[in-house]
Amino acid sequence: MRGARDRDDRPGGPGTGDAAAQEPAPESVPAVDSRLIVREEGFRGYAGEFRRKLRSGELGSLPVVIAVVVIWTVFGSLDSAFLSAQNLSDLSQQIVGTGMIAVGIVFVLLLGEIDLSVGSVSGLCAAIFAVLNVINGMNEWLALLVALAGGAAVGLLHGFFFAKVGVPAFVVTLAGNLAWNGLMLQVLGTSGTVNIPGDSIVSELYSTVFESPVAAYAAAAVGVGLFLLASLLDARRRRAARVPYRPIAEIVLRTVVLAAIAFAAAVVLNRYQGLPLALLIFLLVLVVLDFVLRRTGYGRRIFAVGGNIEGARRAGISVAFVRMSVFTISGTMAAVGGLFLAGQIQSASQTSGGGNLLMNVIAAAVIGGTSLFGGRGTVWSALLGALVIGSIQSGMNIMGVSNAVQFMITGAVLLAAVVVDSLSRRSQKAAGRA
Repeated sequence: MRGARDRDDRPGGPGTGDAAAQEPAPESVPAVDSRLIVREEGFRGYAGEFRRKLRSGELGSLPVVIAVVVIWTVFGSLDSAFLSAQNLSDLSQQIVGTGMIAVGIVFVLLLGEIDLSVGSVSGLCAAIFAVLNVINGMNEWLALLVALAGGAAVGLLHGFFFAKVGVPAFVVTLAGNLAWNGLMLQVLGTSGTVNIPGDSIVSELYSTVFESPVAAYAAAAVGVGLFLLASLLDARRRRAARVPYRPIAEIVLRTVVLAAIAFAAAVVLNRYQGLPLALLIFLLVLVVLDFVLRRTGYGRRIFAVGGNIEGARRAGISVAFVRMSVFTISGTMAAVGGLFLAGQIQSASQTSGGGNLLMNVIAAAVIGGTSLFGGRGTVWSALLGALVIGSIQSGMNIMGVSNAVQFMITGAVLLAAVVVDSLSRRSQKAAGRA
C-alpha cells in the first residue's frame, strides 16, 4: 500500500508508472525577450510591442504628441488665427531660444540631476556678446565665440564642483544662478541695456528667412532622405550582426509618416515667408546631438550613468568625466539659446535670462518626455516640449489671456507631465524594467 501511495504521489498522478517516468523530457525552449518581438514578427509583433510598452509604462513621446494635437485643435477651434501660416511660422522661430537651452537641460536630466543656472548663464553670455561687439567694437564672430566659450566655462565649473568636490548639483547651480546674474549686471554696467543692431550676426541668425520655396522643400527632402538612409544602414548593420532589426516595410512606413510631416511643415512655412534660418539651425543641432546620444559610446555612457551610477562605475566608466562634460554641454547650450533670445529682441538687458525662462526650459525638457529620474529621454524632447509651451503661450496671447493665467496653466501642464513620468516609472518597476 505504501508503494502504491508513493506511485500515486508522483508528478503526473496515479498510473504514471515507470513507463511514464522513462519518457524523454521535452526539449527546453529558451525564453525570448519580449522586447525583440517587434523586429522578429514584423508588424504584428510591432503592434504587440506597442501594447506591451503601454502596459509597462514606456510611453515615449506619445503623451506629448497627443498634447500638441489637443492644444492645436482647441486653440484652432477657438480662433482660426492660431493655425494660420503666419502664427505657426512665428511659433517655429520663437521656440528656438527656449528649445536650445532645453537641449542642455535634457543632457543634465539624463543623469538624474538639474541645472538651475541656465537662465542666468544665457543672459550673461548675451551680455558678453553685446558688450564686446557693440560697446568695445570687437569682431562679431570673435565676440560670438567668446560668449559661447564663456557658457562652456561656466558649465565646466559647475561640473567640477559637482563631480570632483561633491557639492550637490542643485546647490552648485542654484549658487550659480545668483552669481552669474550678478556678473551679468556687472558686465552690462550702469546703462543696464545694450541694443544689438539689426545687421548683427546674432540678429540675422534669428531673423533670416529663406524666402524661396525651394529651400523649405529641399530641407524636408534632405531630412527625410537622411532618415531613410540611416534607417537602412542601421538595419543592414544589425542584420549582419545577426541581431533583431526593423523590417523594410516598417522603415518605409516610418519614412512616409516623417515625409508627410516634413512636407506639410514646408507648405505652411512657404505660405507665409519661407524657411527660418533659426529653425533650420535648431533642427541641425538636434540631429547632431541625437546622433551623439544614440550612436556613440559617449552617449551610451550618459545613459549608463543616469540609469545606474554604481553599475556604470563598476563597468569602468569615468563618472566624473561624464558629469563634467554634461554640465559643460548644458552651459554651452544655455549660451546658444541666450544669443538667439538676444537676437529675437535685439538687445541684452538686466532682464535677460530672467522671468519665467528657467521654468520654461525645464518644463520643456520634462513635458517633452525626459524623465526627472534619469536614464530616459531624447534631445527631441526639447523640441516637443518647447512646442507645447510655445503653443500654449501663443494661443493664450491670441485670446488675450493674462500672464497670470498663462503661468498657472503652464504650471499645471508641467505637473501633469511629472505625474505621467512618475506613473510611467512605477509601471516600469512593476514590469521589472526600471
